[in-house]
Amino acid sequence: MTTTAQTPTDTRGPILFILITVMIEAMGIGLILPVMPALLEEVQGVSLSEAALWGGVLGSIYALMQFLFSPTIGNLSDRFGRRPVLLLSMAVIFLDYILMAYAHTIWLLLIGRIIAGIAAATMSTATAFMADISPPEKKAQNFGLVSAGFGLGFVLGPAMGGLLAEWGARAPFWAAAVLSGANLLFGLIVLPETLRRKRAFDWRRANPLGGLLAVRALPGVGLLLGVWFFYQVANWVYPAIWAYFTQAAFGWDERMVGISLAVYGVSMVVVQGGLIRLVIPRLGERRTLAWFLPYNAVVLLCVAFVPHGWLMLALTPFSALGAVVAPAIQGVTSRIASDDQQGELQGLLASITAVAAIVSPLIMTQVFNRATTGGADMPGAPFLVAALLMSVSFLLYGRAKA
Repeated sequence: MTTTAQTPTDTRGPILFILITVMIEAMGIGLILPVMPALLEEVQGVSLSEAALWGGVLGSIYALMQFLFSPTIGNLSDRFGRRPVLLLSMAVIFLDYILMAYAHTIWLLLIGRIIAGIAAATMSTATAFMADISPPEKKAQNFGLVSAGFGLGFVLGPAMGGLLAEWGARAPFWAAAVLSGANLLFGLIVLPETLRRKRAFDWRRANPLGGLLAVRALPGVGLLLGVWFFYQVANWVYPAIWAYFTQAAFGWDERMVGISLAVYGVSMVVVQGGLIRLVIPRLGERRTLAWFLPYNAVVLLCVAFVPHGWLMLALTPFSALGAVVAPAIQGVTSRIASDDQQGELQGLLASITAVAAIVSPLIMTQVFNRATTGGADMPGAPFLVAALLMSVSFLLYGRAKA
């Protein structure tokens, strides 16, 4: 090991770069959601139902690349430093947006999502950078800034995608390329190297299945991990199918899809930033799960059958309220795991979330396709499946409680 860097005295520029980077990576998910149906219909010359199938493949491949490469990229940053990994990632994202803007075949779009998934797997490196430059008393505060940057990107991405779609399905990609390129230049100027000690790269540490294998070291949490998995698969129905569902059910255009996703994002920020601190302390983690898992199932049923677009928009904040389930599950499982297993537990939950993000788009888009072709007209069918999965999560929780 060798000493390679020192903490910068002025951290404002580097922190701003990190926040913009995390925001751009979060935008990469939401930016394409409003325009993806039109883009796939244009590229493939297919119907909305068939476009959804390809949308599921693209969404799953993006999540798969993040799952596979997040540990590897995190370990590369420990070997070569945070600065080169973060700057190279931003350069690749910049070029990838240009590729997506020019793509006129499904295979180029697929390659673009593969590259984007790999390049966006730098969340751990961004967090490690913040840990490098933060004194102990400010670590939690600065980690909160990273979460805030991600939340902001989740809100801005679909809003930006929906509004810019008025200039064509490819306009959001050009805008994101400009933003990524500007941030790359900014990082080249302000970003220092903060890694103090480099260590040799170890493929065993870069194993993406490591988190899933940790379940053997966490006896007693098996059913709760099942609760977490089915909850995550059910909840991923929103990004997986929203643009296709709202277009088929209500005739929404890209702008309206973007606005609705932004409303959902703002509602999530309100829930995560405020309501969670009110609900969970009052109800307790276990009662929160007992109440809000069935609440989520009911909301999903309502979404499946909602008759009007304005009613769907009004229902959106209520669907976001169900997000109190995730921290409640984390709280219950963390009480079961011992102090020296908390890192393994969080890694395991993150791995299960990644698997759910891979599986859910494939399931939900297949259901949507079957429910909107061959004379069928039930675009809300994926939400029925999600309600069923949420009910399974609740039943597993009942068994875990017993």
